[in-house]
Amino acid sequence: MKKAFEFLKQLEKNNNREWFAAHKAEYDSAVKENKAFFDQVHANLQKYDNIKGVHIFRIYRDVRFSKDNTPYKTNFGAGYSRIKPLLRGGYYIHLEPGNSFVGGGFWGPDTKDLLRIRKEFEISTAEIEKITSEKTFVKYFKEIQGEAVKTAPRGFDKNHPAIDLIRKKQYVVMRKFTDKEVVSESFQKETVLTFLAMRPFFDYMSEVLTTDLNGESLL
Repeated sequence: MKKAFEFLKQLEKNNNREWFAAHKAEYDSAVKENKAFFDQVHANLQKYDNIKGVHIFRIYRDVRFSKDNTPYKTNFGAGYSRIKPLLRGGYYIHLEPGNSFVGGGFWGPDTKDLLRIRKEFEISTAEIEKITSEKTFVKYFKEIQGEAVKTAPRGFDKNHPAIDLIRKKQYVVMRKFTDKEVVSESFQKETVLTFLAMRPFFDYMSEVLTTDLNGESLL
């Protein structure tokens, strides 16, 4: 990741098309390094899960609806999707000097899935609390994160004991890494270990999203 970080640090100071064009060779070298890393993570992850593939995000920003007109992202990222409909959840790697993390979860569940998740937590949070209190989960992720509505969603009691989970619109986890950790030889191994630590969370949520409230399969 050294080439990638060196390029991104310079790009942050020179986020314009002229500089980028003049340093295209450095960018291409960083991309090659990244692809080898992302592909190897995919190969290792595939040993433990059924992954649809790896999606490497483009560095070019869509500025059409943004107040920020800088043309390039200052990070590299890749996502790994599990094979639906049986397996749910997605893995993500974010590489950015001073702000790198390995994460995963449910970024944008559709209306039907979100309601099913909220209904599950309305009935019981025993299983999710067991998962999120496990030692490795707490060490890596601390808690489930994600954007939330300001008050109780329609049809839910604002005084429900699990309202903080019910209010969420996203259910994601994240483990941060220092720049030194990212460029170390152990980062690839730690990335895969982080993904594997998400599996109990993913497996439980997959079961929720493929069954009705009575536990009957929808598939």
